[in-house]
Amino acid sequence: MTLSGRFVALLALGAIPVVVLGGADAVAYAVLGGWVLLCLVLGAVDLTLAASPRRVVLSRDVPARVRLHAEAEAQLFVTNTGPRPLRGTVRDAWEPSAGAATARARVAIPAGERRLVTTALRPWRRGERRVAQVTIRSWGPLHLCARQATLESPGRIRVLPPFDARKHLPSRLARLRELDGATSVLHRGQGTEFDSLREYVRGDDVRSIDWRATARRHDPVNGAGTRVMVRTWRPERDRRVVIVIDTGRTSAARVDDEPRLDTAFEASLLLGALATRAGDRVDLLAYDRRPRGRVHAANGPELLSRMVDVMAGIEPALIESDWSAIPGQVSAMTSQRSLVVLLTPIESPAASRGLLAVLPQLTAKHLVVVASVTDPGTVAATTQRGNRSEVYRAAAAERELVDIARVAAAIRRLGGDVVTGSPEELPPALADRYLALKAAGRL
Repeated sequence: MTLSGRFVALLALGAIPVVVLGGADAVAYAVLGGWVLLCLVLGAVDLTLAASPRRVVLSRDVPARVRLHAEAEAQLFVTNTGPRPLRGTVRDAWEPSAGAATARARVAIPAGERRLVTTALRPWRRGERRVAQVTIRSWGPLHLCARQATLESPGRIRVLPPFDARKHLPSRLARLRELDGATSVLHRGQGTEFDSLREYVRGDDVRSIDWRATARRHDPVNGAGTRVMVRTWRPERDRRVVIVIDTGRTSAARVDDEPRLDTAFEASLLLGALATRAGDRVDLLAYDRRPRGRVHAANGPELLSRMVDVMAGIEPALIESDWSAIPGQVSAMTSQRSLVVLLTPIESPAASRGLLAVLPQLTAKHLVVVASVTDPGTVAATTQRGNRSEVYRAAAAERELVDIARVAAAIRRLGGDVVTGSPEELPPALADRYLALKAAGRL
């Protein structure tokens, strides 16, 4: 049972006779006692006439998925199966991170009818956002007292990464079309996908000459000479791209108010979308000391759908990553030479020691690119030296930049490549490096 402010105000009116009659008169106390009794009777009658909230049937219609910071509508159907009309309040108890615009809604449901309660959601955290209970408060006709009950009505919505980096995709796809022959430019020389035969012209690679086709093109009518034929090749396809995301403790740090892990997801989604359009096969592994998520053997539109589904439920683990298991995990996904992209911070030589130890095993067989998000505030701090505190902060920032440069140099010495950038710059920078490797014929 719940009392309203109207009931309290009604009780307070009983103090007026006590104040008017001086507070010591027996008549005043008798009037006060009678007033309190009257209020209690009115409250009991009002509570009796209120509809029972336990005679309510609930059902939900919630969208299965929504992107982070996007809007979605959660619908709750409230059916009054009791004999009395229900006038009251419905509280839909979503998690705070679901971003419900309002938690309470007033309803008036006649007996035997149903009403719809809509809650606008704007989630601000990835993963499963859940709701388990609905609280219904049913007021009587005088609005003095209310019945209240909490009913089970579970629901959930899966919040996916926002993929804000997709705005860079059209320009990268245009560059990709220029590279892979969509503009009618064929790559000459050795390759893996045969296209056609044509006559030899000066400058062609002599290794492309097809001597059997040349012998078949001998023309005894127009002359004794032979037209030399060469093969043309299309760019190689069905190459493997393996994306490994570090989900250890260093990925939990926030850069520009965004976790490093979320930036890694954005870069992975952009690279995956670009690589699958190029005809390459993309595998994804999120790992610290055990696999937190894996996408294997997916192509086309299915790839991005599976990637965002896997990423939605991954949170940073506050443990040190075990890099010694990464070569084995990569070998389990592919046995052919591949592009292996490692998304992990490299700001500290001590924290990167495990990565550097296993890097030779990866570079011996694969093309390795290490992508790391950097804090733009660190670069800005190196130029602010107005007082003693800023000087110390600038010195610490300079030391961090030196450490990043040392780790990057060590990675390059071991045969890997390095891409760094702010949360806004890293996804397109990684996509550009992928296109540069394609243009250079290394992938």
